[in-house]
Amino acid sequence: MTTYLEIKSVHAREILDSRGNPTVEADVIVLSHDDGQWYTGTAAVPSGASTGRFEAVELRDAEPRYFGLGVQHAVKNVNEKIAPSLEGRNALDQIEIDRFLVELDGTENKENLGANATLSVSLACAKAAARALSMPLYRYVGGTGAHLLPVPMMNILNGGKHAANTVDFQEFMIMPVCADSFSDALRICAEIYHNLKKLLQEKGLSTGVGDEGGFAPDLPDAESVLTMLVDAIRASGYKPGEDVWIAMDAASSELYNEKTDMYHFPGESSLKGEEIIRSTDEMIAYFEKLTQDFPIISIEDALAEDDWEGWQKLTERLGGKVQLVGDDLFVTNKKRLAAGIKLGTASSILVKVNQIGTLTEAFEAVELAQKNNYTTVMSHRSGETEDTTIADLAVAWNTGQIKTGAPCRSDRVAKYNRLLRIEEELGGAAEYPGLTAFHVQ
Repeated sequence: MTTYLEIKSVHAREILDSRGNPTVEADVIVLSHDDGQWYTGTAAVPSGASTGRFEAVELRDAEPRYFGLGVQHAVKNVNEKIAPSLEGRNALDQIEIDRFLVELDGTENKENLGANATLSVSLACAKAAARALSMPLYRYVGGTGAHLLPVPMMNILNGGKHAANTVDFQEFMIMPVCADSFSDALRICAEIYHNLKKLLQEKGLSTGVGDEGGFAPDLPDAESVLTMLVDAIRASGYKPGEDVWIAMDAASSELYNEKTDMYHFPGESSLKGEEIIRSTDEMIAYFEKLTQDFPIISIEDALAEDDWEGWQKLTERLGGKVQLVGDDLFVTNKKRLAAGIKLGTASSILVKVNQIGTLTEAFEAVELAQKNNYTTVMSHRSGETEDTTIADLAVAWNTGQIKTGAPCRSDRVAKYNRLLRIEEELGGAAEYPGLTAFHVQ
């Protein structure tokens, strides 16, 4: 058993994400003191469009090249500040490495080095160590208990900041709880996705896709979108609310206006010819009605990221019936999650490793959630790469659910294909949780 993997080299570069914007990729090269062999781990960092203001800082150059979105400063931080400090350390000491990265940055939100810089190195270290030990990443990170394949929370219709259409809520997703395995679940999702395309074509609606591969037609409101999804589920031979459920990401922080203290719906307003705005109480009532009229099992970011009082009301009204997921609310941050647990807000946390900046900090949020009976949903970002790390982490941490886009665009499909390979490797030990992944009645 290898006991010392000396970090010999850390190097970052600027690459492009799925939106054609720059992001950070890092290599960590280690030398095994046991077999004298060299091993490399490479990790690329995703980027969000709908970002919570409490997320760790994604360092951008703010210079003319790439419209200000370059990451040369973050890359420089890896190559000139992080690399010299990590060389010689043991890559097996993941917690110690991550704590060192936090201390080296010295801020609450990674604003000095950039969370994109620290995360690239953190993940690359773990990957190098896994390779040196001849282990898949999910086994290295999760140990012998890693066996749970996640239920896909598959985005098949995009709106909000993820698409140039009139749909105000950001994501509408399907969740095949009836499946016997992950591979079966993926097949069900793909069939529904293709049937949705046929239905959109029949109605003369656009079948162009948004950032996450979901279709992005112009539709007047959430009800019309949900009706389309129900029809697609039925057209595929499944029962909505029994075999397949619907999940939503409202991304309400993007709709909230601090000046008016109201939620504004520009797309719905444009198609209906009148301004559609809703208060917090009206938003809660709206979601309550949607869950009564449609088979919705999960709602993410139903209210703004700092509306703790509203979230408490929402949780009291819907918490036992629907999974309420905090993304902008919690930003994979155990301090914000702890506050939410104390206040009794939400029932689930979305896990995005780039929101916090190191592998260890992300795990601490998952661990805190699971100890307090909150469900956990591993998630991609709208600006993705071919890196499949989150697929392994979903299994490593037994999150039970994963959100990684439509069965369209290789940056999304890569994660699903990685999960198919993991399921095959696990064989009889693989478990698909189905409806038990949710704590709802």
